[in-house]
Amino acid sequence: MVGLSDGEFVDAGESARKADRPELLRMIHYVTKHKTNYCIVHKVDRLARNRADDVTIHLALKDAGVTLVSATENIDETPSGMLLHGIMSSIAEFYSRNLATEVVKGLSQKAAQGGTVTKAPIGYRNVGVRDEFGREVRTVETDGERAPLVRWAFQVFASGDWTTSQLHRELVARGLTSAATPRRPSRPIAKSSVHRMLTNPYYKGSVRYQGVAYAGVHEAIVPNEVWDQVQTVLGTHRSAADATQVHEHYLKGTVFCGQCGSRLLVCNAKSSQGTIYPYFVCASRHGGRGDCTRQAMLIEHVERLVERFYARVQISSETMQALSSMLHAKFDQMMSEGAAELADLATRRTQLEGEQQKLLQAHYAGAIPLDLLKKEQDRITASLETIAHRIAAHHGHYAEARANLDDSLELLSNVADIYANADDANRRLCNQALFKAIYVDEDNDVRVGYRTPYDGLSDAGLQADALTWAAEAKKEGQVRTSSKGGPLVESSHLTRLG
Repeated sequence: MVGLSDGEFVDAGESARKADRPELLRMIHYVTKHKTNYCIVHKVDRLARNRADDVTIHLALKDAGVTLVSATENIDETPSGMLLHGIMSSIAEFYSRNLATEVVKGLSQKAAQGGTVTKAPIGYRNVGVRDEFGREVRTVETDGERAPLVRWAFQVFASGDWTTSQLHRELVARGLTSAATPRRPSRPIAKSSVHRMLTNPYYKGSVRYQGVAYAGVHEAIVPNEVWDQVQTVLGTHRSAADATQVHEHYLKGTVFCGQCGSRLLVCNAKSSQGTIYPYFVCASRHGGRGDCTRQAMLIEHVERLVERFYARVQISSETMQALSSMLHAKFDQMMSEGAAELADLATRRTQLEGEQQKLLQAHYAGAIPLDLLKKEQDRITASLETIAHRIAAHHGHYAEARANLDDSLELLSNVADIYANADDANRRLCNQALFKAIYVDEDNDVRVGYRTPYDGLSDAGLQADALTWAAEAKKEGQVRTSSKGGPLVESSHLTRLG
């Protein structure tokens, strides 16, 4: 980019897809401070690669009294020039987005074929070889110097006797270094690289791209069973770290100020006699932010408030039975309504499988060419996969929902008793399972934000509907079990139950 006021601005190595390029920003700042007549670019797509950025940059130049000129395109301030400018800018955006799409498509295809789409991790090397036509083909081979150390690292860590810190120190002592690049010399492996190495499935022969794992064509350094054992050991280390984490109080992170919504922090105050009194204080007021006036609260007092609130959450066994019967009846009705759809899916699956056989027979008889056979088989296979997924989801969804409903109702029918007799760790788990947040108001009233499905099950309207339904069912002589069906439950209640 060149401004004709002796100002020259070059974005070397920067993509025009970004509008925050250092030299571009410096040029816009320059023309606002210095009298400039023209801004000359080689092509419009060198200035911006999307229409929004192009308009923004052009307006900034226009506000500064600068005329944009393209050295290779007929761009000026005339109506025809502005029309051409808009067309060229749109073409540049299309080219950029299409190129990005094609790159991702190419990388996805390469990964699906087992190729390596990124720089090979430590223990491997990216190399180029010539095929029979003399073309260079990029591939990956094991690094004879580093691969044995990587293999040793997996084997010893799988024993469970090493931590990642110990393994890192030993690998550095044994001389494991990163591969040198034109910009960076080889250096000892970093501690973070050890954990990244131990969790990378590339070493067992898998290629992962955009969340999907493919079988790679490269040589595996680590056997599958060793890699799986390493993941088990890492999971054990994480669980141990979580178990030993110290929390100042089991309510911390769950209770919030009812006045301003800020978290409540643990604060210990000491009396003149040296007695320590633990308080919850509003984080906003404690930090001097906002205008919250919530006074500090004794932690013991907040504990009692939450305990008493659990008595309001717990439902009676009669209410639990009514809710269970009514909701299971709705599940039965939904299953029966879906039976027709399942029958249609099964019929369609049989038809598609028949089409597959006919296509193969026609191909063997020479009536259908191979490319048409492949196209039709891909279409049928995709349809069959969709049908199989829908059938499996139909059965699995209701089974999982029923199990979750029964567990949730069982907890609600005993939750106050469980909470009253639980230790601090299990009280924390109860709070996290039931509530998104517990708010303590100025008047010591407690209100909560429930998690799914308790936001629905705790609804007084739903509980009243269930008791009414159970009473009517009993009056009519119906057995209140999940096998008998019943009246509809409002869809809003089911939505809230998740």
